[in-house]
Amino acid sequence: MKPVPHATSLRRAPVQRRSAERLTRILDACADLLDEVGYDALSTRAVAQRASVPIGSVYRFFGNKRQMADALAQRNLERYSERVTQRLRDAGEGDGWRTAMDAVLDEYLDMKRTAPGFSLVDFGNQIPVGARQAEPNHRVADRLTDLLSGHLDREPDDDLRRVFLIAVETADTLVHLAFRVAPEGDQRIIDEAREMLRAYLARVLD
Repeated sequence: MKPVPHATSLRRAPVQRRSAERLTRILDACADLLDEVGYDALSTRAVAQRASVPIGSVYRFFGNKRQMADALAQRNLERYSERVTQRLRDAGEGDGWRTAMDAVLDEYLDMKRTAPGFSLVDFGNQIPVGARQAEPNHRVADRLTDLLSGHLDREPDDDLRRVFLIAVETADTLVHLAFRVAPEGDQRIIDEAREMLRAYLARVLD
């Protein structure tokens, strides 16, 4: 199982700091507007106005709103990875896979509840809203394999990638169910999801 290549939606990568800051403002505006108006009503012009940049600056980076939402999903994955990495660093290497799994799930839930635009695009599975694509979950599983293999003292081989892909697909389905049932995520469903993941991973990682 080969790692999925990193996706990019940018027409042009920012080189100068000012350009990078402008891209950040564009993606921040995109995230805020997704929460306010939804994906269907999102427009590049509205994003440009919210970000206080010329419309040409938006098109310099993105050809359409789909590419913009994709880039936001990629940024979500980068920020998620940083948060999980920090949690693992704070926990230390001796706490085992259960602590690592809690960090992975808890950070995802926190972003689901608090990160602007995340509830609609997360890591790309919901673009356009309601669509289900395979690649985003493959990328999440690949990233977690790379992040956790050292913490778990395991080789990041095909078997471990498959284990994390199954865990990610399971968590993704159940967490989305929890948030369909309740705006902040139904806690009973989340608890069941956590127990299911622990039971599956115990068979593989213990």
